[in-house]
Amino acid sequence: MLPVAALLAWYDRHRRALPWRALPGEAPDPYRVWLSEIMLQQTTAAAVRPYYERFLARFPDLPTLAAAPLEAVLAAWAGLGYYARARNLHACAGAVAQGGGFPEDTEALRALPGIGAYTAAAIAAIAFGAPVVPVDGNVERVLARAHAITTPLPAGKPMIAAAAGRLARDPDARARPSDTAQALFDLGATLCTPAAPACGLCPWLGACAGQRLGIAQTLPCKAAKKPRPRRYGAHFWLTDGAGAVLLRRRPPRGLLGGMTELPGTPWRERRWTRAEALAHAPMPAAWRAAGEVRHGFTHFELAIDLFVAAVPQITADGFLRPTTALDEEALPSVMRKCVRMVGQPRRSGLPHTPAQ
Repeated sequence: MLPVAALLAWYDRHRRALPWRALPGEAPDPYRVWLSEIMLQQTTAAAVRPYYERFLARFPDLPTLAAAPLEAVLAAWAGLGYYARARNLHACAGAVAQGGGFPEDTEALRALPGIGAYTAAAIAAIAFGAPVVPVDGNVERVLARAHAITTPLPAGKPMIAAAAGRLARDPDARARPSDTAQALFDLGATLCTPAAPACGLCPWLGACAGQRLGIAQTLPCKAAKKPRPRRYGAHFWLTDGAGAVLLRRRPPRGLLGGMTELPGTPWRERRWTRAEALAHAPMPAAWRAAGEVRHGFTHFELAIDLFVAAVPQITADGFLRPTTALDEEALPSVMRKCVRMVGQPRRSGLPHTPAQ
């Protein structure tokens, strides 16, 4: 058995100070736990921190978030990526507010929008002290190494889940389930890192089967990924004499649903010729090529040919926004790259999160 007591003693000395984490002796706030867990899905803590702090300042509690329009939530989320999370966040806030608060067990949490098995376990353990061990990428790596699980992922996931279940039943883990979950997160994030793990500082050094066998750094094994396909699009930066740019809203469902974008073509598997692209231009103008914008999505790479033009008055469909106020719009990261390519000033200095 892995010594949970040693892990918790290490955590008490070395726990990370995170803005969503309750201080020792302080009761966790379920709203903050939930918000952070949604933001941390497929995103690092370092990238999430500034977004979390700004989002919390704008929506400090569940009723405020539930009452806000979706467009405001999407604008506050812009740049963080994986925008279905923001739509589900808003829907979940409404459902929880209507139900009178967050449920405390994992099954009821899983029934809420945007909450899957891992997130439900994390909220239940951290916010409500449920005796479960949530398995994220950090915990997956720690347990694969500690138990020398060599079966490549994803086939090895059931073995890792079984190891997490055994750990959750340990008396020390049951006594401090919230701290056990967060200690595992911190162990994976700070010592048991993907490359060059600091095994000599690990509280589980003597119990780690992977380290004992000399294979810890190679775990977890992962099946080779297939290369992501490439898609192509063309988008248009059109400004008028008053310094406004033409924008449009994406459909509410699907990739980047409900977000703001520059008008453009669909995204397809072959590059658009100039003539093909300009046939989708919002209106006739002296269009010139500004360059190519590249962006990585989860399942494909996107290359955008960007065209720019200026006209005295815009008569095309869409809506106009001053170019100095684009930080207030729900522009996804790929569109913010387009904005930067045409050299527009960014008023708020919001950080950019690549690869959404």
